[in-house]
Amino acid sequence: MSTTPTAERTRRILAEIPRGVTVVAAAKMRTTDEIRSALAGGIAVVGENYVQEANAVQTALGRNATQWHMIGRLQRNKAKDAVRLFDLIQTVDSLALGEALDSAARAVGLVMPVLVEVNSAREPQKAGALPEGVNQLVRALDNLESLRVVGLMTMGPITSDPETLRPLFRETRGLFDALAGEEYARARMEILSMGMSNSYRVAIEERATMVRIGSALFGAREIPGA
Repeated sequence: MSTTPTAERTRRILAEIPRGVTVVAAAKMRTTDEIRSALAGGIAVVGENYVQEANAVQTALGRNATQWHMIGRLQRNKAKDAVRLFDLIQTVDSLALGEALDSAARAVGLVMPVLVEVNSAREPQKAGALPEGVNQLVRALDNLESLRVVGLMTMGPITSDPETLRPLFRETRGLFDALAGEEYARARMEILSMGMSNSYRVAIEERATMVRIGSALFGAREIPGA
């Protein structure tokens, strides 16, 4: 059994996570060895922010080493690569991106599960659908036969005080619950992805079913040349 610091931190965090909550290891700019250690510690889902990084890591570890989620902003011209590399895309924020993924998935005979990203803080510089537009977007995406909306994701602003995110998580959960009561042809509200390393505990208290944890698992990133 691996005894690396990453594996030990991973085991410790997973031991405190309630049943029914999935931990995604946010592996942006992490090495293959770091990711391998997180898997040894019990991680079952790895999240990547970039298609290129995901491709490189999967080349080293194997596509079937774990589940892979796209948790960064996805460009439409990367849709073909994304449906090949990922089991779930968490950051669909427009019909145009959904249509690109639908076309790419249909071409290879897949149905691509996705989350709709919610800009819960209404930050103009951030991606995500505004809360008041989420139902409309879900309904539009619901018409795409090779795409399947399975829930919502939100980021929230970067902050040192996770309590400031609680109202945003609570609003997103309320939106999730409201959408769960709607009738769609294909869409289902099954996954609510909220919270990161400094806020996952608050997110879980606000009934997230999935959290994305990076530095708390892997430790601080080393700065090259520092």
